[in-house]
Amino acid sequence: MQLNFEQVKDFLPHRDPFLFIDTVERITTKNDEVKDSKDLIGSKVMAHFSVEEDLKVLEGHFPGNPILPGVVQVEMMAQACAFTSMPLTWDKKADYDVETLLLGVESTKFRKQVVPGMKLQIYTEMIKCRSNIASYNCEIHHEGKRIAEATILARLAITRKKV
Repeated sequence: MQLNFEQVKDFLPHRDPFLFIDTVERITTKNDEVKDSKDLIGSKVMAHFSVEEDLKVLEGHFPGNPILPGVVQVEMMAQACAFTSMPLTWDKKADYDVETLLLGVESTKFRKQVVPGMKLQIYTEMIKCRSNIASYNCEIHHEGKRIAEATILARLAITRKKV
C-alpha cells in the first residue's frame, strides 16, 4: 500500500511544523488477515521525508549551519511506526481510530548529520506486541546508508469513532 501526503495527513494527527512523513511507500504484514495488534508483529513500513531548506526547526538548529536535531529524527521514526497499525483499520477505517503513542526510546544512534537537501527513507518493523504495547526496530537511511537507528516503545490506542 502506498500513501501520498494527503493520505498521510488523514491518518496521522500531526501537522506542520511537526509532521515528518511525506509519503509512505509500503506497509507490509506477515499475516493476510489482521484481526488484532498481535497480528501486526513482523509488519514493516517504508516512509519518506525530504529535509527542505525552509523546515521550521532548522531556523534555530543552527543558524548558518542547519542540522536536523536527533529528537526530530526519533519523532520521524515514531511517526513511521504509526503506519504499522494501519492494517487494523483497512476493513473498518470509518469506524475506528488508531493512535500510536510514544512511550520510550532505546538503543538510539545517530551515525551522520542530517542536513537540508537530504531525502530520507524511514524503515520500521514491529518486533513485539503485548496487549496494546508494541516495540519497533527503526532506521533512517540516506542514499542507501543507515544514518540513524532506534528501538521505539509505543502504546496502541484503538478507539471507536464517535458518531
